Amino acid sequence: MKSSSRNRHFRRRIRHQPALMVPSVEGSLRKIFGQIGKPKEKPFRPDPFQLEALYAIQRGDCLVTAPTGAGKTWIAREAIKRVLDSGGRAWYATPLKALSNAKWIEFSHYFGKEKVGILTGDTKENPDAPIIVGTTEILRNQMYDAMGEGSDFPCDLVVLDEAHYLGDPERGVVWEEVMVYLPTRVNLLLLSATIGNAEEIATWLSSLRDKPCQVVKEEKRPVPLYPLFLHPTGQIVPFLVKGKLNPQIRDFELEGRRFHGPPPFGDILRVMRELNLLPAIFFLKSRADCDAALKSCRRFATERRDESEFKTFLQEMLEKFPFLATHRQLYYLEHCRVASHHGGQLPAWKFMVETMMNNGFLDAIFATTTVAAGVNYPARTIVMLNSDIFNGHDFTPLRGTEFHQMTGRAGRRGQDNIGFLMVVPGRFMDFRHIEKLLGSPPESVNSQIKADFAMVLNLLMSQTPEGIKEIVEHSFAAFQSKDKRRGSVNSLWKDFERHIDFLKAEGFVDENNRLTEDGLWASQLRLDQPLLIAECLRQRVFPQDAALLAALVSAFAYDGDQDIRLRGPRRPPAKLLKVFRQVLSAIKPLAKRIQERAFEVRPLYFWPVQIMYDWARGWDWDLLVQETGISEGEMAMLILRTADNLRQIRSLSGTHEEIARVADQAIALIMREPVVY
Repeated sequence: MKSSSRNRHFRRRIRHQPALMVPSVEGSLRKIFGQIGKPKEKPFRPDPFQLEALYAIQRGDCLVTAPTGAGKTWIAREAIKRVLDSGGRAWYATPLKALSNAKWIEFSHYFGKEKVGILTGDTKENPDAPIIVGTTEILRNQMYDAMGEGSDFPCDLVVLDEAHYLGDPERGVVWEEVMVYLPTRVNLLLLSATIGNAEEIATWLSSLRDKPCQVVKEEKRPVPLYPLFLHPTGQIVPFLVKGKLNPQIRDFELEGRRFHGPPPFGDILRVMRELNLLPAIFFLKSRADCDAALKSCRRFATERRDESEFKTFLQEMLEKFPFLATHRQLYYLEHCRVASHHGGQLPAWKFMVETMMNNGFLDAIFATTTVAAGVNYPARTIVMLNSDIFNGHDFTPLRGTEFHQMTGRAGRRGQDNIGFLMVVPGRFMDFRHIEKLLGSPPESVNSQIKADFAMVLNLLMSQTPEGIKEIVEHSFAAFQSKDKRRGSVNSLWKDFERHIDFLKAEGFVDENNRLTEDGLWASQLRLDQPLLIAECLRQRVFPQDAALLAALVSAFAYDGDQDIRLRGPRRPPAKLLKVFRQVLSAIKPLAKRIQERAFEVRPLYFWPVQIMYDWARGWDWDLLVQETGISEGEMAMLILRTADNLRQIRSLSGTHEEIARVADQAIALIMREPVVY
């Protein structure tokens, strides 16, 4: 069929769209679809880039950039093995607790569980093991401790997974701190799939640490990616033709026909099943969209050959997590083999979905972009219905880094010969933007270093202001400013000076720029608002009651901006209101001084206090969620953050023995199922 007649046929099918999608593939795709299947098994042989990186990390530092699934973890594992064989110790840091848990399990199987420990705040197992897996914040805190004690950091190799987090606006400062504070003798291995300026980072590290940092790049995907377009009729055509947007899609765009309402996900899955494109990950705009997508999958319910094995596995999971047996989305997982996965869900549910996807029991998951980074469960096909992303404040066009994180999940190494990106014409899909992203590299990573009171207190344990200034001058921010105006570095140092001056005025630092007695214990409060909690401890307004303490600390732990009106007519207990008002009264003068000096002070809301008090006193989980109206995942996150804050208070047992003991009791009250699994 010639191009012009094919386009007419395509448009004709648009005008007379059938009620149900009819699966079909354009002829030009038949050869591509013929490659679908599992590759032949063959003995593992390291790729040249893997061997190159392993050699480089023996000589110095190494930054590896390679697509998802290319084998970066193999490099880390072999480097750790060599360190272990020589009697050394290694730290493997990740940005996510879930990813740390997964690596802990993986490394325990490989090295033996007695040789691997985990430190994530929520989980602490075998902390003296020669291999530690944990979050980057815990690694940074251990460095603070070593610097403050004047001791050598007990490690010989540090691996920073997902190293592009160096550019994360909220948490990138922690990655940069680790790189700056790490002793030169400790080799540093950085792993990422999405860093656009690897050479710049390596050059900075080489100058900072006075040792070579070699960049090892691998651009070839382990499983080739082929982009597709799904027409609402059920026909699949190539998204690109000769590297450009398919002219048929341009015509389709002019017709203005797309899914303006909820897409028929059940029909889409039926098409994908018939064309052998499953399993799939659907990336959707919001949590609500992910949950709503399940409802259109009811008629997708079907039995598969692995039904008996699936039911046995599901039963085993529900025996481990019995509170998930009544989960409102269990029907879709059990009968339709689909699931929703996002930050609004319980950690245990997300873990079960991830485990079942990895074991091949699910056909599809509907997920927000949080799945794209860090969680390891690829699929044969990635489905995109929109070309923008919610950044926490508003929707912005997808960036190259985000796009490559998402498409990196397409194609399972050892399971697929080929992976697919399938573009679906949703309301917010810009085909031209996807065309551009397919040919664009990841963006450059920029420094996010900034001063805060917890950082300054910890640095003053081991540094003079001059030493801190030297750290600022050697930061990645300073390096990136070398060929530009140095004003940004000067303003960064002035911000550190402002923090130091305020700490002096509040009695945490003396005139000789050393920490006072209060400053020493306050430095252990590695929190978002350490001074406010320190003021509560100074004035002894925290109660000696575990449930009340958990409730009050939750107000400091909540990092959102919503003042939620709780459902139901129930009035809060008088004693809870009383202690909350006492806390507000105690910190009000300090909060005012902080604001007058142009530092941020987040408001303290009462609603987290009330629900945390109920939870600490043993309230039923479902009743608690119903009263607040917030999602289970948000509730769990509030509890986990509160527990993190309580752990910081518990660490002050040497100077605040009683309240540290109560904090320990409070943690036990709130860390229970279904938050803990």
